[in-house]
Amino acid sequence: MRVLLTNDDGIFAKGIEALYEALIAEHDVVVVAPETEQSAVGHAITFLDPLRVKPVKRNGAFFGHACSGTPADCVKLAIRELVRPLPDVVVSGINLGANVGINVLYSGTVSAATEGAILGFPAVAVSIDSFEPSDFSAATDAVLRILERIERFGLPRGVSLNVNVPNVPASQVRGMRVTRQGRLTYQESYDRRVDPRNRVYYWLTGNIVETENSPDADVQALADHYVSVTPIQHDLTHYAMLEELKHWGLEAESGPGDFFLAPAQSK
Repeated sequence: MRVLLTNDDGIFAKGIEALYEALIAEHDVVVVAPETEQSAVGHAITFLDPLRVKPVKRNGAFFGHACSGTPADCVKLAIRELVRPLPDVVVSGINLGANVGINVLYSGTVSAATEGAILGFPAVAVSIDSFEPSDFSAATDAVLRILERIERFGLPRGVSLNVNVPNVPASQVRGMRVTRQGRLTYQESYDRRVDPRNRVYYWLTGNIVETENSPDADVQALADHYVSVTPIQHDLTHYAMLEELKHWGLEAESGPGDFFLAPAQSK
């Protein structure tokens, strides 16, 4: 398959290099990734500033295109302008640090895959549960296996797979588990500091204080040394609440401008 490879740790990160080396043995790979680290930027896109692209070499050979924008920018620009023929699949990673629970919303890695899905391409985000991994082989093996299944079965339009890999040797991975996004709670605070010019700044910090221990949750599967595979989509509608909202009287008939002058009605 033709693979568009991106990430949020930046084009010079070890994770994207390891994944590139694993993929090129079986696939046609094109790299378009952020020029600098873009962790936790979510699904931000750039439209108030121009995007700039430059070639990047590794070991003296062309490696890919470095983009000045976000991970979602990279995918959008690659598909709209840079990559021809178009890719068969979008792969984002390997990210340093797990993207499970609420982190899925903040993650630039996941958002890059989501952008691919929005544009109509099968997409995979892959992360490893460490910020200093010594071995990416379990993660690369997982991606290769999942791409083989995508080629065979496909994915529904708008759906991407969020894959999280435990930071253990491949021989200690217990298998794959199909999961849902679990619950993960942080106790966050800001570390107040003062720079050398006596200006105050703040640095976000926090610790995990609660995790969901259900075996079908991504958080627990990862803790149990399984590769977690979660299908996700960009539709954030809470469908169960639609009927409840209709009982609020928000859709009441009224003349132009009258609705906002009328008192709210109780149930």
